[in-house]
Amino acid sequence: MREAFELYVSELVLEECEAGDPAAAADRLAVLAGIPILVESPAVGELTDLLIRGGPLPPKAAADAAHIATAAVHGMHYLLTWNCTHIANAVLRPRIDEACRSLGYAPPLICTTDQLRPVEDGT
Repeated sequence: MREAFELYVSELVLEECEAGDPAAAADRLAVLAGIPILVESPAVGELTDLLIRGGPLPPKAAADAAHIATAAVHGMHYLLTWNCTHIANAVLRPRIDEACRSLGYAPPLICTTDQLRPVEDGT
């Protein structure tokens, strides 16, 4: 599946992958080696704050808001996640999209690995 998409990773994802057991962290980082990195910026911080302060995510979900903001600010088409509590949550999605659009960003399509599959037969 990896070859079907142009992949990017955020600095925050790299930080999360570095945490925990050193051997497992090394394995996670090896999988991400060579993927271009999306950097944090004041614009990412502004959208992160909006997603928390006036938006759908609680303060405890600041990292989740930063994942969404990074993808939106960098113009990513998709945000792939396993987090269905605050990120891939259909109830929160309209307010997430609204927050992104209010600052002029197209929201990424947020999906899980099960939802993001290229079509094999071309249909």
